Amino acid sequence: MRIALIQQRAEADKQANVTRGLAALEEAARGGAELVAFAELAFERFHPQRPAAGNPLALAEPIPGPVTDAFARKARELGIVVILNLYERDGDHAYDASPVIDADGSLLGRTRMVHITDYPCFHEQGYYTPGDTGAPVYRTRAGAVGVAICYDRHYPEYMRALAVAGADVVVVPQAGSVGEWPDGLYEGEMQVAAFQNGYFVALCNRVGVEECLTFAGESFICAPDGRVIARGKAMTDAIVVADLDFDENAASHARRLFMQHRRPELYADWVGRA
Repeated sequence: MRIALIQQRAEADKQANVTRGLAALEEAARGGAELVAFAELAFERFHPQRPAAGNPLALAEPIPGPVTDAFARKARELGIVVILNLYERDGDHAYDASPVIDADGSLLGRTRMVHITDYPCFHEQGYYTPGDTGAPVYRTRAGAVGVAICYDRHYPEYMRALAVAGADVVVVPQAGSVGEWPDGLYEGEMQVAAFQNGYFVALCNRVGVEECLTFAGESFICAPDGRVIARGKAMTDAIVVADLDFDENAASHARRLFMQHRRPELYADWVGRA
């Protein structure tokens, strides 16, 4: 299965960003991509870099809604799976959410970010309600896909839940800034997750200079043995492509050994209590 990660800058004009995203989707499809993923809040400026003021809900949109409808039409036309990330409004709540669109244009569901951080330039608790969708895995035409949105990737229990549910690949929509992860730790964490869980990890990062943050780009894809098999350039729009052989999942240490030897009856409750 060929995957493509679209890392692109987000300008102030949301509709122009969507238009460029649709064009990048077409380009990825011409290159043989069967699954295309976008970065966190790919089509708008990164709202949480400034503290929430007024009514943040006014910045959000429903799912399904205008953006998901546009990409669903294009997914159906091109016959590819699409993973988005939007600022979602649902009644009086708003979420950092990733809609998953199958290759026939159907909306399979959405994953909402579970863990919400808050520190300078990442004032997310003023914008996002903690997600209530759990850690679903979607059976798409391209394979079994899980989503770990940005901060959720730091939680090994979340990443393991996606493996237990049968994910072939975990897509990570990300907003990572320059210098945020020194000495290779930015990639190392996802390499370990891929190795421990026996799936591919595809992290799609934002790129570009914004008010408070400079987003690094450098999207990357890890194989189930922990190798980084594709990496995007820093500080530039890019389409990062890799061919994923899911037979590697079955042959991985995690699937042959680690997952077989788990003893959740002993420690599942420990995780909940800790």
